[in-house]
Order: sequence, then C-alpha cells, then structure tokens
Amino acid sequence: MDNILLETEERMNKVIENLEIRFTTIRAGRANPAILDGVRVNYYGTPTPLNSLATISVPEARKLQIKAFDKSCLSDIEKAIYEADLGLTPNNNGELIFITIPELTEDRRRELVKQSKAMCEEAKIALRNVRQDSNNEIKKLELNDDEEKYAMNEVQELINKYNKIVDEKTKEKEEELMTI
Repeated sequence: MDNILLETEERMNKVIENLEIRFTTIRAGRANPAILDGVRVNYYGTPTPLNSLATISVPEARKLQIKAFDKSCLSDIEKAIYEADLGLTPNNNGELIFITIPELTEDRRRELVKQSKAMCEEAKIALRNVRQDSNNEIKKLELNDDEEKYAMNEVQELINKYNKIVDEKTKEKEEELMTI
C-alpha cells in the first residue's frame, strides 16, 4: 500500500512539473528563450528542435537573439518561427536572428490568462486520473474495509494538496500576466 502512495505522489509531482514547463511557453511581455521550445526547424528534411541548431540568448529585456551553429539554416529557422504562430516576427541580418517581444495588450493578457487556466484544468484532470488509477490499485489489494478506506483517504489528501499547488501556480502565472 505504501508503494502505491509513493507512486501516486511521484506521478502527481510529474503533473506539476509538466504544468510548470507548459507555463513557460506563455510569454508575459518579457523575453524568455523557453517560448521557442516548441519550435521545430525543417533541417535537411528532419524536424529539429530550434535549441539543437542555435543558441538563444536574451541581450535585452524584450529581445531574443538566435545565433545558428550553421548559418545556412538561418532562413529555415526564420520560417519555422513564423510557422510556429507565436505572434513573433524574426529579423534576420545574415548573422543572427533578433526577435523583439511586443508589449502585451489588455485583450492579449486576458487571452493568455484563459490559456493558463485551461492548462490548470488539464493538470487537475491529470491529477484526477492519477487518483483513479491509485484507487483501482488499492481495490485490487483486497484489503479489509477500514484499510481500504484509510488508503483512499490518503490518496484524497494527496490530490487535495496537489490541487492547491496547481491553483497557486495558476494564480502566480495570472498575476505575472496581468502585471504591466
């Protein structure tokens, strides 16, 4: 039974980690190399992560600089950023690509808050799925009623704890997005 609880907590931790990673893709008006993590560049016919082809740095608060290891793929990188539909416009000077992060409008901020809340809800669904799996594992153990009820209460306490963490992370992200 302890193994089930440990495994449950481990899986719930992974849900939180995944949420944090997904939150980094939502930009808050500041330059963050993580917003380009999902960009795949068609490099010699193979979709390749951008960070495998170039170094991404932040020379100024609202500017990203991309320096390709192979300058011949600069136009491919530029095209991939356009196609990723991030609302960013890359500027290629033949050596580097610069991306200026535009200021967020009030409407765009609200849209991003909705997006973060949707991610929050997906995380809560994932937590409920973990709880369901754990409860099924507990039922398979054929414990007496008291032990089964105790184990399921432990799982419920875990989900309450992790739901609270998800809510806190979402509130932090919302404050970050709404701060001008």
